[in-house]
Amino acid sequence: MFTGGCAGSNDRIVSIIGGSGFIGRHAVAALAHAGWRIRIICRRPDLAYFLQPLGGPGQIAFIQANVRDRASLQAALAGSDAVVNLVGILAERGRQTFEAVHVRGAETVARAAAEAGVRKLVHVSALGADPGSPAAYGRSKAEGERRVRAAFGNAVIVRPSVVVGPEDRFLNLFADMTRFSPVLPLIGGGHTRFQPVYVGDVAAAIGLLLEEDGHAGRIYELGGPEVWTFRELLEFMLSVIRRRRLLLPVPFALAQLAAWPMQFIPGAPLTPDQVRMLKKDNVVSEAAKAEHRTLEGLGIEPDGIEAVVPDYLARYRPAGQFTIVREAIAQTAGRGGNGINS
Repeated sequence: MFTGGCAGSNDRIVSIIGGSGFIGRHAVAALAHAGWRIRIICRRPDLAYFLQPLGGPGQIAFIQANVRDRASLQAALAGSDAVVNLVGILAERGRQTFEAVHVRGAETVARAAAEAGVRKLVHVSALGADPGSPAAYGRSKAEGERRVRAAFGNAVIVRPSVVVGPEDRFLNLFADMTRFSPVLPLIGGGHTRFQPVYVGDVAAAIGLLLEEDGHAGRIYELGGPEVWTFRELLEFMLSVIRRRRLLLPVPFALAQLAAWPMQFIPGAPLTPDQVRMLKKDNVVSEAAKAEHRTLEGLGIEPDGIEAVVPDYLARYRPAGQFTIVREAIAQTAGRGGNGINS
């Protein structure tokens, strides 16, 4: 975790757009610890007040603005030294489309930041950003990056792989499915490769990119220390939560067909576009490694998922966080002890 010192830092203002989200709350914690004065800019500030205890008195402020409203952003960013844009969606719903959020929204943030005289802009995209992606999500992320760099030439782009952590919507989703389903789907056979990255390491990278010079205009690809297939990740998750479930290979075509009606459900677990995303590996490129545009290149030693995932997936075990205690008691009883001081 980035732990830059606080001395002489309390006059610097960073505006975090989408700070109440998954990555945002960890970035806020890291930047507050580093001494930045923080503005959380979001559509519903009242839903972000839980972040207040992460900073000292008066260190964190909340401002209402919308990435689709340039005027509100210009007012919110006035006087900021740096901006971090974390706004993103995994599925489209109503006015929240990939085009509106990832493309036009990202461009609006970059233009507003440039007009406000902001010195640094960190735009968080995704490792799947590619104009040739089979998924609309990946194509919209790529177009958003292009427009950000056109509007704010020195913007730093951050592309994380699948981000894991206490509030993630990946391992938590499949672990939750085990509560009611005896089967978990291996979409495309489970061969897609991922390089899951711990959310705390992503937050640390954001902190360093704001703190240090020399990163302007670069694209950083953030992945963890190991590459896992989809099957391996589900097997690991099941071992952590101590449950057995059938892993059923599902062809991409069948998965897309099954996902079509799901996309209309609020908080849909799977959409056809997400199935298309799984057709392409989500790992750090060899070019990024060679050019040191990675966590390691920033001097951050990434945490492996074995070190962080068990802590937050324990609640999905048959007896929740008490599973280990029950197993220990059972083992003690098996040795003939009474479970007390034995």
